[in-house]
Amino acid sequence: MTQDTQNYFSFLPDGGVRRSELLMPAGSLERLKVAVLYGADAVYMGTPDMSLRTKSEFSLEDVVEGIEFAHAHGVRVYLTLNLFAHNKDVPKLDDYIATLRDVKPDGVIIADPGVFSYMRKHAPEFPLHVSTQANVCSWLTVDYWTDQGAELVVLAREVSYSELAEIREKCQDVKLEAFVHGAMCMTYSGRCLLSNYMAERGANQGNCANACRWKYTVHLRLKDGSLQEINIDDSNRDMFEFLLEEGYRPGDFLPIEEDERGSYILNAKDLCLMPKLDDYLKIGVDSLKVEGRGKSAFYVAVAARAYRQAIDDYYAAPESWNPHPYIRELETVGNRGYSLAFHEGRLKNFAHNYENTKTFASWEYAGIIREVRDGAFVMEVKNRLQAGDVLEFLPPGREETVLLRLYEYENAKNGKKTEEVHASAKPLIRIPFSVFDREDPETIHKLFPPFTIVRKEANLTAEEWQRLKLDKVSRKIETGHAPESVYPAQLEKLQKLVDEPTLERRPKTPRFGVEGCCGRGCNGCLMFWNDPQYARAREILAKKKHGEMLEKDMREAV
Repeated sequence: MTQDTQNYFSFLPDGGVRRSELLMPAGSLERLKVAVLYGADAVYMGTPDMSLRTKSEFSLEDVVEGIEFAHAHGVRVYLTLNLFAHNKDVPKLDDYIATLRDVKPDGVIIADPGVFSYMRKHAPEFPLHVSTQANVCSWLTVDYWTDQGAELVVLAREVSYSELAEIREKCQDVKLEAFVHGAMCMTYSGRCLLSNYMAERGANQGNCANACRWKYTVHLRLKDGSLQEINIDDSNRDMFEFLLEEGYRPGDFLPIEEDERGSYILNAKDLCLMPKLDDYLKIGVDSLKVEGRGKSAFYVAVAARAYRQAIDDYYAAPESWNPHPYIRELETVGNRGYSLAFHEGRLKNFAHNYENTKTFASWEYAGIIREVRDGAFVMEVKNRLQAGDVLEFLPPGREETVLLRLYEYENAKNGKKTEEVHASAKPLIRIPFSVFDREDPETIHKLFPPFTIVRKEANLTAEEWQRLKLDKVSRKIETGHAPESVYPAQLEKLQKLVDEPTLERRPKTPRFGVEGCCGRGCNGCLMFWNDPQYARAREILAKKKHGEMLEKDMREAV
């Protein structure tokens, strides 16, 4: 390691390099296995009663199997015990400790000081991690928890990068964990008034109703006590507006806008610190946490894959590290728009999505491989598949994906072939190795084990495509790669599409090639591989990485 290269790394007190682990969520046994296969160094999970996730899909048997699977692959497992305990919860702790001794996790995540103290006294053999629910925001609080015996402290999402760097400098003898990706709470790390008040579902008991994501409609209360809904349409849209004035900022009015979809004044965008990930690796944050125990296996695979590659590439060549390839990967999984959140110390306008709370992306979950047998993959379908759809297989542990265009789908149970498959009944389809006409069957067999994730391009409306474009613009502004002046024009384009909605949905590239070659040369693409007019394109693609898009002028030429 050269002197210059040393400047890119943080060192432990004993002189060793402080490497960051990738910590992934596991909301079910399936998602745990996906996280492990796609590169997690550690996973966190829990059972419904004590882990702040009442919808957790883990049984005790699943926990045992999950920990055994993770440990067999060299991956650590942290169990969540991060509820704020009421009296009724205290008697459960002894049983929980007995369970811990049976399943042998690598750490226990705790928020409640009383629970922490109880665990230190009655189960001192387990490493204890302080949960983000404890809202640790300063080095002073980190020192406090270190003195109590914490091995790792999870910092609140509200800690800025400069604060984090100072905490790291002052607190060398304890591990630090920071969130780098996932949903953001509109309040302090889950301490939400709305969920309790509106749905009687305690956020701190693991049952958050996500009231901040709901649609809100403006009403007018008359002096006689009657309540009327305000219908805003073209006839009255320009007659009035609604404003909020905060008590300590007289004259500083915040507009509340509502259209036919409602108003989403509390809806935060999702956190994505990939553009700044090198900063976190450079100062030696011990654990980089991805949120999402309630998210799909598709989300887990894509996020783990992107962050695994980004972390490994940084350690291999920190001088040339570039976040953009990994950001493009993260764009393929559903999100509410990405933001740096509190990285710079305060939220900006671009950290919220005031128009819509829907999560979507340019790609969607196509399926998951359940079995590999008889010269074929057996895939469970997760979204509708149509003739001509391009499936993209994401091989665990390998950067290059494999694309496959299919024109028919074989039912794995009865052999019946159809041009369309619906996901509602969770059908299984058979994909023979032979349909990968540009790949070696033996290689294909090794690349895609059970729990491999498959995605496909999504069919989106013109409005949704523009929303994705607007999200990219806001992200460029937030990272200093574009001026704020470009945002209004993109927002205006979106508003026109909102005002003139269309139900037509389309993918980004053609389905059958009849609209023009998409330039990917996918396995099974009858147009690209068999039509004489694409001969020149085939020569060029043979020199490229499989699946890499041809340049636009080349696509137009063919």
